[in-house]
Amino acid sequence: MNFDFTPEQHEIKRTARELLASRSPFERVRASAESGSYDEGLWRELRELGWPGIAIGEQHGGQGLGAVELAILLEELGYAVTPSPFLPSAMAALAIEHAGSDEQRARWLPGLASGEVTGALGVANDGSADIVADADRAAAIVLVENGGARLIPREGARVEAVQTIDPTRHAGSVAGEGEPLAGDTYGAIDRATLAVAAELVGVCQRALDMTLAYVKERKQFGVAVGAFQAVQHRCAAMLLHTESARSATYFAAWAADAEPERLPEAASLAKAAASTAGREVTAGAIQAHGGVGFTWEADVHWLFKRAQVDAALLGGATAHRARLARLAAARVASAA
Repeated sequence: MNFDFTPEQHEIKRTARELLASRSPFERVRASAESGSYDEGLWRELRELGWPGIAIGEQHGGQGLGAVELAILLEELGYAVTPSPFLPSAMAALAIEHAGSDEQRARWLPGLASGEVTGALGVANDGSADIVADADRAAAIVLVENGGARLIPREGARVEAVQTIDPTRHAGSVAGEGEPLAGDTYGAIDRATLAVAAELVGVCQRALDMTLAYVKERKQFGVAVGAFQAVQHRCAAMLLHTESARSATYFAAWAADAEPERLPEAASLAKAAASTAGREVTAGAIQAHGGVGFTWEADVHWLFKRAQVDAALLGGATAHRARLARLAAARVASAA
């Protein structure tokens, strides 16, 4: 694969970075978290750009682009810690597009592509899911359980609000029967998994950028704290985690479009790397900021909180490493 972005992909990244820098600064993230609501004006702008449908087929009103373009957008949304329904809705759309019936696609994808309605996706156990991001406002909720999935319209779901460590994103517990998604459920879940990994990459990059800027300016004993070897080692480890997660995530996005038979291992590798990076990099950022890093006024804690929740969504690092081992063992056995 070629890790270089195309000119069109660079333009998507540039546009997203500039828009979110002006429309989703930390002041607005804080205001959204404190009010418990999303910035509807920003969501309207994202809809006008067609971004909710960036990876949905043109026949259903989307832009018909690929997993790489979706990953680019999600990385930038993670970088800005944008309070929006974008990720949960994208996860649901991926599940419906790749595992839904023709009728389910025709019913739900146009609205999800336009952003007129939103979706959510969660993992269920014994029929219900304890935490589903954005379930309280989603029109279509996909629950994944034991390798299968079902689609529950909002009116058929029992949703109760749940608080998580991340106040910038709504969540709820969900129960309901729904109708099965009979297509490629595993492929759909793998695509949703790499979407979460992409957002984590953006969170890590922002935490790293903020940390580097801080340790260059903050002085102790008359010198910048970034001059101390221990701080340099921490920043180097943060960079290593971030780049490892980015490489694995974009490989998975490429595989989703170009070689889907490689996606199962690639998606789990990406999520394992990104979950580890999210926890390590944001914790390192708080440590590097010193005493101020632990205060409510410090913006770095928004990154830490988003990373903790994203790291657990659709399985943490341990679960995905175990899946990688099973997939690798099966591949070796089949080749013997």
